[in-house]
Amino acid sequence: TGCVLMQLNASAQNYTGKNVKIAIFSSTPVEDIRAASVNGSAVLIAGTREIVVQVPIKSLEFDRKLMQEHFNENYMESDKYPLAKFKGTIDQTVDFAKEGSYNVIVNGILSVHGVDKQRSIAGKLIVRDGALQIFTEFKVACADHKIKIPTLIITKVAEVINVKVDGKLNPIK
Repeated sequence: TGCVLMQLNASAQNYTGKNVKIAIFSSTPVEDIRAASVNGSAVLIAGTREIVVQVPIKSLEFDRKLMQEHFNENYMESDKYPLAKFKGTIDQTVDFAKEGSYNVIVNGILSVHGVDKQRSIAGKLIVRDGALQIFTEFKVACADHKIKIPTLIITKVAEVINVKVDGKLNPIK
């Protein structure tokens, strides 16, 4: 049975990425707000198709430092809720040993601002040279995660924020 176990482990490769890019975008007639981080991290367990992606909220960098302060202190309360995280399972069967592009749906829990929300998020997974590239773009409604936007600036911050995730995951040796 030792041989069988070794074979199973070899086929169920795990992947990790440390410099996953997370970008957010808010657009209103008054102002567009952008921020990005290259400090996202991701882990994918091929055998179970489970994936976890997270980003430290404070690592999101804005064009304007004042907006970054407001974002962290007033909206996201990032000292209290330091991470945004998505943990889910890929619906489709993916052959991680075969190069190609796979359109996938990941069902799981999006945790933002201390509020967990069940989500189905569409994305693309590309298998190339033994590594994985993940990409997704989805929307997050501030109200879904109890993120309050003061009425004074409601015209400047969108009630729905666009999120992009793009990262390379390498096999864990």
